[in-house]
Amino acid sequence: MGWEALRHWGDDVTRVEPLTGGVANDVWSVRVDGRLAVARLGRRSDADLAWETALLRHLDQAGLTVPAPIPAVDGRLFADGLVVMTYLEGGPPGTPADWRRVAGTLRELHRLTRGWPQRPGWRSSTDLLHAETGTKVDLGAMPPEGVARCRAAWARLAGRPTCVVHGDPNPGNVRMTADRVALIDWDEAHVDVPDLDLALPDNAAGLDDRAYDVAAQASAAWEAAVCWDDDYSVRRLAEVRAV
Repeated sequence: MGWEALRHWGDDVTRVEPLTGGVANDVWSVRVDGRLAVARLGRRSDADLAWETALLRHLDQAGLTVPAPIPAVDGRLFADGLVVMTYLEGGPPGTPADWRRVAGTLRELHRLTRGWPQRPGWRSSTDLLHAETGTKVDLGAMPPEGVARCRAAWARLAGRPTCVVHGDPNPGNVRMTADRVALIDWDEAHVDVPDLDLALPDNAAGLDDRAYDVAAQASAAWEAAVCWDDDYSVRRLAEVRAV
């Protein structure tokens, strides 16, 4: 159906301008009932969208600042691949103090989602110690030596509790103001070991040397696997130590 799906949010919804949304989605600012919002159109399954919108609604109700789904006229949180969400102002983190605030927000995300079910079709890093594929990951496409290095990094996480991880807490996915930290773009969110979110600039999460090394190696391995084989993933794999 494409952008015609906007009609489910009312007759006065208008697209304003395109926003950066990555390769998988078409993202626009829109006006709904006169207020600015964000609309994202993609090809995700209903099960995937149900997982994501339920997560965002849960986090919003728990007090975390996230792009909260705006229901359609009939109450649905998505329709025909389209999700409409609140628009969040702010800029990226720029100082060590900013990143410490980001770390605190990520830890709150992890606390609020202990025991959360896995995103449909996804695998965690420790699942991939034995599985070959999961959504965006296909270890069979990677060099065997690279797979061995990634699995060695993830093996250090085995047995740890899991929760929802944002999966991509880079500066472009953070919107900060003086009084709050917002996490946007939940495309990579899934259930995993929280360490994957905590290899932050300047060790903002305050990990000890060993814990930071575990997190940094596991995160580099994950980012290499999840987007293999573009230039970024090749660079990330180069950061994973040889076995």
